[in-house]
Amino acid sequence: MDTPQAPKAVFFDLKRLKKDEKIEVHRADGTTAVFAVDEVDTFKKDAFPTDKVYGDTHGKAELRLITCGGNLTQDRHWDAGVVVFAHLTGER
Repeated sequence: MDTPQAPKAVFFDLKRLKKDEKIEVHRADGTTAVFAVDEVDTFKKDAFPTDKVYGDTHGKAELRLITCGGNLTQDRHWDAGVVVFAHLTGER
């Protein structure tokens, strides 16, 4: 949970990513997978598109980054999720 007293968590600015920005995933074997952002969306929990987020990618290497978003409810839960959709563009 992000709080004024805590440093920003790793996904704090996830919603600010833009189309075509690069995401690098550093692998245990020393290689790096490079993904390009396709879209960033915020979905209310009661309308979360489970199939779109977790469904079949039809053989394409894709990445989903998911974090809390929207508004903080009275019981201190977020009412939405932020999802970044990205596809593999290469590796090095």
